[in-house]
Amino acid sequence: MRLQQTHGLSDEQREIIATVRAFVDKEILPVATALEHADEYPQAIVDGMKDLGLFGLTIAEEHGGLGESLLTYALAVEELARGWMSVSGIVNTHFIVAWMIAQHGTAEQRAHYLPRMATGEIRGAFSMSEPGCGSDVSAITTRAVPDGAGHHVIDGQKMWLTNGASANLVATLVKTDPGAGHRGMTTFLVDKTPGFGEVAPGLTVPGKIDKMGYRGVDTTELIFDEYRIPSGQILGGTPGRGFYQMMDGVEVGRVNVAARGCGVARRAYELALAYARRRETFGKPIAEHQAVLFRLAEMATKVEAAHQMMVMAARRKDSGERNDLESGMAKLLASEYCKEVVEDAFRIHGGYAYSREYEIERLYREAPMLLIGEGTADIQKLIIGRRLLEDG
Repeated sequence: MRLQQTHGLSDEQREIIATVRAFVDKEILPVATALEHADEYPQAIVDGMKDLGLFGLTIAEEHGGLGESLLTYALAVEELARGWMSVSGIVNTHFIVAWMIAQHGTAEQRAHYLPRMATGEIRGAFSMSEPGCGSDVSAITTRAVPDGAGHHVIDGQKMWLTNGASANLVATLVKTDPGAGHRGMTTFLVDKTPGFGEVAPGLTVPGKIDKMGYRGVDTTELIFDEYRIPSGQILGGTPGRGFYQMMDGVEVGRVNVAARGCGVARRAYELALAYARRRETFGKPIAEHQAVLFRLAEMATKVEAAHQMMVMAARRKDSGERNDLESGMAKLLASEYCKEVVEDAFRIHGGYAYSREYEIERLYREAPMLLIGEGTADIQKLIIGRRLLEDG
């Protein structure tokens, strides 16, 4: 397929992407819909991703990872999402936590966590949101208070943790100085046992949130009730930097969400094209009817445009430049186009799209998550608009 070609890749990058694509075709696509309908955690797929080294794809070689770029990671995520978006979510939260530790952690934290994160022995989740706030991060109420004996005591409730049960490390944003605004927020590296219930003294994962789509992967709450944590678990060692650390993680996460949108959109287009070629009405395949042909043309154009913008955003971050404008644009465009392409594929399938037997039914439920993940479309527009005003 000519769509979503990425020029200028090294031989190693092309080999990685080809390997992931083959893994998706063989190990994910044949089982994704059944696992999704059952809301079953894809343990065999996760084990396969560990074997491929995907959990350490961007972790430096000195810590046992592959040391690859954000672009390579985004292209791998695009392939994974083409197979099943939930699988890409399992990797993404882990990737963001590894990124935050690599960029902002102390030398001891990097040495302790990154080698085991590279193998997938330690799996990461990150937590900003709470039941009473979503995009307004400054409104969080979870607090950490020093006990005077080398620990902090955390109380509060967090929400919407992808990998909340399966992870054994959660980067958690709390307030340590409630009167200091953004400068009063701190990220703690919370170690826990995988699973549900009380996973550490004072730390509870109540259960899995039942979702419309994005199933299989566990999405949970996290409740702190006088949870004591060594103060040395503050990311970077110094309190008050958590907001900026989290925003850096979300910035690369937005490139990932854009990549997921590209992957889901491409799969929807593939399904629509194949169906339009074999489905006949009025004596010919529906792909030959102008109305359907025009719809396919628009879908392909959106798939290509979103991919190229995602690649641009990833390359800008890899170059060391600020990319909040580009990542916001990529996330906005890719998620909106994904929704539109999936809906067009749904229309092309006609009545069969409403049947759970057809894969497009699953994609139709999955696409809306991308409209709200890592910041809603309206939040992206705020970010984009403010950056445009800054640049004059």
